[in-house]
Amino acid sequence: MARRDPHSYADDAQVETASFALTASVDFATRTITGEVTLTFKAPGRGPLDLDTRDLTIERVVDATGRVLPFVLHPPEAYVGARLAIELTDATPSITIRYHTSPEASALQWLTPAQTRGGVQPYLFSQCQAIHTRSLVPVQDTPRLRVRYTAALTVPSELVAVMAAADRGKTVDGARTTYRFEMPQAIPPYLFAFAVGDLASRELSARCRVWAEPAVVDAAAYEFADVEAMITAAEALFGPYDWERFDILTMPPSFPYGGMENPRLTFLTPTLLAGDRSLVSVVAHELAHSWTGNLVTNANAEHFWLNEGFTMYAERRITEALDGADLASLSAALGRRELDESIARFADRPAMTKLRTHLEGIDPDECYSLIPYEKGYFFLCAIEAHVGRPAFSAWLRTYLDTFRFGAITTEDFEAHLEAGLPGALAAVDARQWIDGEGIPASAAAPRSSKLDAIEALAGGVPARDVGEAWSATEWSLYLETVPRPAAEATCRALADDHGLTASHNYDVLVGWLTLALQSGYLAVVPRALQVVADVGRMKYLRPLYTALAADPRTRDQAIAAYAQHRDAYHPIARSMVESVLAKNASSASQ
Repeated sequence: MARRDPHSYADDAQVETASFALTASVDFATRTITGEVTLTFKAPGRGPLDLDTRDLTIERVVDATGRVLPFVLHPPEAYVGARLAIELTDATPSITIRYHTSPEASALQWLTPAQTRGGVQPYLFSQCQAIHTRSLVPVQDTPRLRVRYTAALTVPSELVAVMAAADRGKTVDGARTTYRFEMPQAIPPYLFAFAVGDLASRELSARCRVWAEPAVVDAAAYEFADVEAMITAAEALFGPYDWERFDILTMPPSFPYGGMENPRLTFLTPTLLAGDRSLVSVVAHELAHSWTGNLVTNANAEHFWLNEGFTMYAERRITEALDGADLASLSAALGRRELDESIARFADRPAMTKLRTHLEGIDPDECYSLIPYEKGYFFLCAIEAHVGRPAFSAWLRTYLDTFRFGAITTEDFEAHLEAGLPGALAAVDARQWIDGEGIPASAAAPRSSKLDAIEALAGGVPARDVGEAWSATEWSLYLETVPRPAAEATCRALADDHGLTASHNYDVLVGWLTLALQSGYLAVVPRALQVVADVGRMKYLRPLYTALAADPRTRDQAIAAYAQHRDAYHPIARSMVESVLAKNASSASQ
């Protein structure tokens, strides 16, 4: 047995799935999906086959002739789930599995009408990264085995189903409608994604459409109106867009991430709808994944930096092309501060600050952080600085072309870079970047005139006219530079003179609320409690719950807020908040 992914039962001595065909029916009353999936193999095979499952009920397994196959669903192993062991008795080209999901499927969030903007219809969406596809479909749930698929999803006729795949039409049968989809390109299983709800759409360009609940679709169309320009800029940098369409689904507030790069249908948090297009860098990030992550994918979570470090680099190249080098440098400077904070957060687990991690026995959701994003970015910048941008850009094109629609490891990256740019790895001390803890002292510090102006304030309050001229990125970076705890006069000036407590830009607002709470400026507590009630994005929940729970005066309010709102949070976000509250409760008792 050879399991090359510590988070999957997939065995490279067994047959490998080439594609699957899913027929599934969504039942909001029971919060379950009843499915039948046919797995077609790259070549007919016999003998044992191990699939990944989590909380699935397996009803039967048959081969291509309809003959029933013996199987054993083993007891679950912590976060990895249960191994579904099937015996292929003859040279079998495919198998079909009938099953249903659990109401607690970790990939799904079922929303009641009250949890949606419309307040009338329920809503369902999936979030499969990193290892949650197995709670939806019994598969070899590892990114190293890319698959194509078709799907037929039956839902109540008053709702609309959308999927990160090509639309192949629908059939209405009274109270139920079946939507059909096809993903013609091979994807890692974690990119399987769909949503069902009261949805409307607006066209943005010939290859981009925005979807959202009717109450917010026009706001989403305004916010993301420039996405075609982003695609064009990205193509000039990285080559043709290979996924045909770049549609966007603006999610309900409970979506736990800023975005999810599902090909053909990117999911985006509604917290981006600031009304002034000031947070669209998240769109650039998810678009960049179309090349770095979706086109070239990490073989497993131990090499996650290959997805996210490259994507931060690509995002900032897009930002530079569209908005100038100064704004890209500001973004990098903010990223460096967030990287330092993430490294400090893992002070008791320094091995998690390496780029190439060893995750045997570790839930990838548990160790999620910005470290692979930002440390990976600065590593690539070090290489670029050594060889020069023209040489690095030329190498990056060959890298994307060589591994196109593939899944690779850090070792594959190193071999390709050494062949294309000999000596570059040694010149930048790649061993320290890849396998060393923290960030090397040689890491370059981003510089720009705007950054210099912010740092010159030394934490002082900017003049009102200066603050009015700042971008959201400048404000976010400034708030990171203010020493903590800040003086009460500083907090009062930021609240009164600059109106930060009323900001509609969540990056600025949460940065300010976190600073204020850490400084004991409790006038912002009602606004902080309103934010944790309104949003489910972990980027905002983590610092706010941490700051609220760290102060004995607000700890009980944090606990009460979570008890009130936990059902509106995604399961991944619930786990994170519970960890934050438990850690602070433990600290308080010492």
